[in-house]
Amino acid sequence: QVQLVESGGGLVQTGESLTLSCVVSGRPLSYYAVGWFRQAPGKEREFVARILRSGNVNYADSVKDRFTTSRDNAKNTVYLQMNILKSEDTAVYYCAVTARGLVTKTPDSYDYWGQGTQVTVSD
Repeated sequence: QVQLVESGGGLVQTGESLTLSCVVSGRPLSYYAVGWFRQAPGKEREFVARILRSGNVNYADSVKDRFTTSRDNAKNTVYLQMNILKSEDTAVYYCAVTARGLVTKTPDSYDYWGQGTQVTVSD
């Protein structure tokens, strides 16, 4: 059984940074592409970033140049470094993995999800 556990969320002020971690167990991380998504209250889950098996990355326009995702297959861990945080970044953040050949930016493209970690950015 594949399990994902996120950590690193918290309460910060505008302009500060946080790094989220996502530890994958049950199967080596190298099998998977990894997506980061977030969901704010009353809103749909939205794409934040993804890192493919190759290491190629993509970001949502809203976080480009502020967020960076990386992976350490040896540690089965994926990271999301979030800089210059804004109040609109407040949400529950999720990591998700897929072994499919086609990886899109929509939640239904991913097979396993973590429980989420809360990020709150105050003005």
